[in-house]
Amino acid sequence: MTHCVGFQLADEAATVQMGNQLAMLMEQGAVIYLHGDLGAGKTTLTRGVIQGFGHQGKVKSPTYTLVEPYELTTANVYHFDLYRLGDPEELEYMGIRDYFSPTAICVVEWPEKGGEFIPAPDLDITLRYVGDARAVEIQSISPRGHSIVDKLKNHSE
Repeated sequence: MTHCVGFQLADEAATVQMGNQLAMLMEQGAVIYLHGDLGAGKTTLTRGVIQGFGHQGKVKSPTYTLVEPYELTTANVYHFDLYRLGDPEELEYMGIRDYFSPTAICVVEWPEKGGEFIPAPDLDITLRYVGDARAVEIQSISPRGHSIVDKLKNHSE
């Protein structure tokens, strides 16, 4: 059974804050899929997650490198952007499976391009435009994801 929660995000700061909140609720590793049109806020949400784990510097989308690692004191966070991936098999050559450890946080933009080379998500997140704002829908897929969504629901009430 999946759990689902949705929020309206007024601006970029609210999107970053949602990422911070997600980071605070993760007790161990997680695989997070991000869906949405170009510019919908996937990298902005990811920046919030990464900063929520203590990263101070810039967070850029790894559009050309496919993965940007953030090895922080509280967690290893790996930001994947598969938008420009030509063939999912390329992921096997880059050692994709090494990134997905039980304690790593793996945030994957454009996961549909990864095929069977990436594991199923704990959270499946969709961002979309609503005028100048964004709507985010967070769906849990696994027991770990259910726990995060339940905490997020309780935290926002």
